Formats: sequence, structure tokens, C-alpha cells
Amino acid sequence: MVSIPEYYEGKNVLLTGVTGFMGKVLLEKLLRSCPKVNAVYALVRHKAGLTPEARIEEITNCKLFDRLRDEQPDFRAKIIVITSDLTQPELDLSEPIKEKLRECINIIFHCAATVRFNETLRDAVKLNVTATQQLLFLAQQMKNLEVFMHVSTAYAYCNRKQIEEVVYPPPVDPKKLIDCLEWMDDGLVNDITPKLIGDRPNTYTFTKALAEYVVQQEGAKLNTAIIRPSIVGASWKEPFPGWIDNFNGPSGLFIAAGKGILRTMRASNDALADLVPVDVVVNATLAAAWYSGVNRYNRPRNVMVYNCTTGGTNPFHWGEVGDLINLNFTLIPLENSLMHPNLSFQSNPLLCRCWTTVNHTVPAFLLDLLLRLTGHKPWMMKTITRLHRAMMLLEYFTSKTWIWNTENVTMLMNQLNPQDKKTFNFDVRQLHWAEYMENYCMGTKKYVLNEEMSGLPAARKHLNKLRNIRYGFNTVLVILIWRIFIARSQMARNIWYFVVSLCYKFLSYFRASSTMRY
Repeated sequence: MVSIPEYYEGKNVLLTGVTGFMGKVLLEKLLRSCPKVNAVYALVRHKAGLTPEARIEEITNCKLFDRLRDEQPDFRAKIIVITSDLTQPELDLSEPIKEKLRECINIIFHCAATVRFNETLRDAVKLNVTATQQLLFLAQQMKNLEVFMHVSTAYAYCNRKQIEEVVYPPPVDPKKLIDCLEWMDDGLVNDITPKLIGDRPNTYTFTKALAEYVVQQEGAKLNTAIIRPSIVGASWKEPFPGWIDNFNGPSGLFIAAGKGILRTMRASNDALADLVPVDVVVNATLAAAWYSGVNRYNRPRNVMVYNCTTGGTNPFHWGEVGDLINLNFTLIPLENSLMHPNLSFQSNPLLCRCWTTVNHTVPAFLLDLLLRLTGHKPWMMKTITRLHRAMMLLEYFTSKTWIWNTENVTMLMNQLNPQDKKTFNFDVRQLHWAEYMENYCMGTKKYVLNEEMSGLPAARKHLNKLRNIRYGFNTVLVILIWRIFIARSQMARNIWYFVVSLCYKFLSYFRASSTMRY
């Protein structure tokens, strides 16, 4: 078969979600590794007073595109911006634009979606389901379309323990739900949402499952494929290690832990943290579209599904995540940290709530009280409240372990020639988690917080100061407890002496046993 770059040569690609995290990485990788691609048509909407053209200009001028900018200075000419709003009827496209797309598009990458876990059902259905349906209607009219690639999530069927690479029956009929939402008011929609999503944790996973069924049904006559990444994190290798540009997903929690704000979180240390680097997902997506494209005349009857996960081939647990976060943010501390990094996970809900009160709520309250007394505006309790909301949204995913079948991903990997395996590497067996987490933590410091490495000595000095303050505070606390509670009570002193004596005897026994062995 032709190589991946050869397949994309001369092709016109339609890309949605280009302003999102994965969309912009896919755009950069496609243009850099497939330099002979003809054009990328990017559907972009107006946002925050910026035109679609201005938004693409802002994206392509960021750090992510530095390597591409050096290798192909004129790459911007291949990006054709099309104003579109996926939540509007007909995707808000004019008839001349739609006719142009019908004539020229060869490959579609549908990455657009709302990834907010607490999105209302109406808005989640509008962007994740209806928009997918509308795009498929347009795709059916395209004369030269070879592949429709849909980006889903590995958690679309998180109500199952074991997830195969198939599209499961939907929890409700998407068409009936869309029809009902047209006449329901917001109050009624919010009331029925818990009953509709059932044992799924949020509207995001619910609507992504519906979208997959829409792809299967509406794309039955098209050459479609679905890729399901798990928790998408910073880049592994490309365009450089550790690139990340947002607080979404685990990144915001990593930063909060590095700042010393997040110290306790509900999670199981033994549960699999199914992190997958964004460049792994993008490489697998480009390779999956290539495979479907070159085999379009002998395509399988069912839609091809790829579970792009790491837990089954290179397991990594939440306990290890916490340890590496504490280690890395101690060695490369963030500036203006509030406390020394010391993140711990609690699987017991009651214990987690107790430690959250001790480690989060009480310090936040005391800091805000100090700020008020010194004439400053309090802000810590507000920050902690937002952090707790984010933690509650993620508890479901940090406390469970899923088993994903990845046979199609393995098959796809074996189809690549040696050069493509290097250029579009998605073999997570080669991923070294300690190195990846070091680059991830460094990436949050450099690319999200925009902190210069020249400030590292000062940050380390500040962290040492915080450690000394903590030791001093703990010493004073012990002395106060002794003076107030123990020194004044004979019973308390007896208990104290008994505990100290027991510890001394244990240490003496341990020392004697060690001496006898030698």
C-alpha cells in the first residue's frame, strides 16, 4: 500500500474543531508530515469578538507551529478558513460554500465537540449529536469523499466494564431525543436529564455515545471510522515533548497540585490512569483515515472503531501519577506556590471529605481571613470551591478501571511500513511514564503558565521557604498541644509516656534483631 504521506498527497481535507486542543495538533501534524496535502478547509465560528480568520491566525502563530513554520514557511496558504457554526441549521454554510465542499473534499476529520462534563443536555446534544448528523448529511452529497473520520471518546460506554471496538446500541433513539428537545423548555430538559443519562456520569459521555450511533446509521453508505481516545494529555514527542496549552482535563489538576492548592483528591491509587498523549491520538487518527482510504473499495461492513487507550498495553496507576506530580513539581517548582506540593489520593469518600476539609477548606478560610484583616480582597475560598467542583466531575474516572479491547489499533499498527511507524508513532508500549510526566509537568510550567526557566532558582528558594515555614508551624503546634492538653493532665501524660515507651521498645527490638542477623 502507499505510505501515509503519499495517500494524503493532493487531497483536500475538511477539519472541524481546529481551535480545540486535539484539532490544532492534528492540523500541525498533517501539514508538517504530509507536506503535499493540497488544502485543509477549517470550519471556524466567530468567538469573543474574533473573526474565524483572526482565530486561525492566532493559533498558527503560537508555539505549537514553530517547527512547521521553520520547515514550511508558507504553510498558512494551505489553510482555507470557512465561517461556520455547527450548532446552527445547515452548519450555517451558504449554498456556494456547500457546493464548493461537495466538489472538492476527499477526507473529513470531525473533531468538534463540547468536552464540558457539566454541559446542559440541550447544548451537549446540539454540538455533539445534531452537528455530527448535519455534517454527515453534507458528507453524503460529496462526490469525491473517501473517508469520514469521527473523533469520539473511550468513555462513551463507561457504564460498561469491558468495552469492545464496536458501536453499542444507544441509550435512547437520537432522532427522537432531538425532536423532543425542540419543544421542551429548559426546566423540563434539566428535570429529565438524570433519568436519560442513567448510569453514565454526565451529558458528555451520554451524547458521545449517541453521536457514534448517528455515525453508524447516517454514515452507512459512507466509508466511516471512529477513534476513541481516553484521557488526552500533553504531547509525548511531537512537535516537542510536553506541549499543552490549556487547563482542561488533568492539566488543571496537575497545576493546582504543583501550586500546593490541591492536596487531597478522591481517587483509587490502584485504578488505571488511562492517560494518552495528544500526539499519539493524532497519529492514530491520521493512520486510521489512511487505512480506511486505501481500503475503501474493500471496506468492512461495520464501521471501524479504534480504542486509543494505554491501560491494556502500558498500565499506569493514579498512585503513580500522584507520586510523580509531587516529585516533579518539587524539582521544577511553579512560581508563587502557596504550599509545598503534596498531593495524595483517598478512595474512601468519608476520609476524602475529612482530609479535604483539613487540607483545603480550613487553610483557604484562614488565608481569606488574613487577607481581609490586611485590607486585601479574599479569593482563596472561591478558588477552592471551583477546584472542588472540578474534582467532583472527575471522581468517576479516577476511581474506576475499564478494560478496552485494542485489537484494531494493533492491527493498524502492523499495517504501517517502517518509515510510517516512525513518523506516525502511536505505539504506547514505548512510552516511559516517568519521563512523560516530567515533560508534562514542565509543559504546564512553560506553555500554560508561561513561566521562564530562568526563574527556577527563585521558585526553588521560595519552595524551601514554604517547607521551613511548615516545619516551624508544626513544631509550634506540637508545643502548644503539649502545653495546653498534655502537660496539664496526668492521664494525658501517662498516655504520652506509654506511646513513647512503646515506640522506644519497638526500635530497640528492631535494632537488636538487625544486630543478631549480622
